[in-house]
Amino acid sequence: MTVWALSDSWTMTRRELAHWARQPGQLAVNLVFPVMLLLMFGYLIGGGRGVEGAYVDFLVPGMLALTMAFGLEATMLSITQDLNKGVIDRFRSMPMAGGAVLVGRAAADMLQSAVSLVVMILAGLAIGWRWEGSAAGALGAFGLLLLLRFAMLWIGIHLALVAGRPEMVQAVQILVWPVGFLSNAFATPEAMPGWLGAGVEWNPMSATATAVRELFGNEAATGTSWAAQHAELLAVAWPSVLFAVFFPLAVRKFAALGR
Repeated sequence: MTVWALSDSWTMTRRELAHWARQPGQLAVNLVFPVMLLLMFGYLIGGGRGVEGAYVDFLVPGMLALTMAFGLEATMLSITQDLNKGVIDRFRSMPMAGGAVLVGRAAADMLQSAVSLVVMILAGLAIGWRWEGSAAGALGAFGLLLLLRFAMLWIGIHLALVAGRPEMVQAVQILVWPVGFLSNAFATPEAMPGWLGAGVEWNPMSATATAVRELFGNEAATGTSWAAQHAELLAVAWPSVLFAVFFPLAVRKFAALGR
């Protein structure tokens, strides 16, 4: 049964990857957009309120975390389009593992996210960012970023199944922006009003951004609050909790589609 499920999931993954060849423009936009944000905040808008030291060392890890929250609309659109075209109904009528469609879509998204991280890291290096930590620390940072993406991905899948229609995806995706920008990606919580900074410190994205800064050796950006001092713990705990909540919700919603 496990081999069967893995084989079906890999088939669905290859189906999603085949879309890259047919729609290279969409892939390019997903890769270029976060780089544009990095350059915009690094050179045009600026920022770094409360940041000591080089702002680029604070900004790049924050942008890496922010990138893991953006771009979910591609996965959400793919799911809603398959729903409305009856593709998923056809797959469900075939002798296929029930969750293979979702797993295949998730696997393709995670691969694209890994590529996006590599592109962003290269862009960061190009504008002067450097990591000062060890190779093991860098791999740990990479893993925490993908863990955040994995949790955000299943939130997106669940919301796509709930929305049901492609035109609703944009409205749902807008909800991601406040979560992303109400984080410490661009400025320290200490530089914000007290009530706002307290909320920002406990944002899952802030936890990942702070942990990634520490693992990359950009420790000057680390705050003094409990959340900042235990960022690596929270960077594992938050995505784990989100996944534990939204994965079963997505699977249950998908199973209920044919009823």
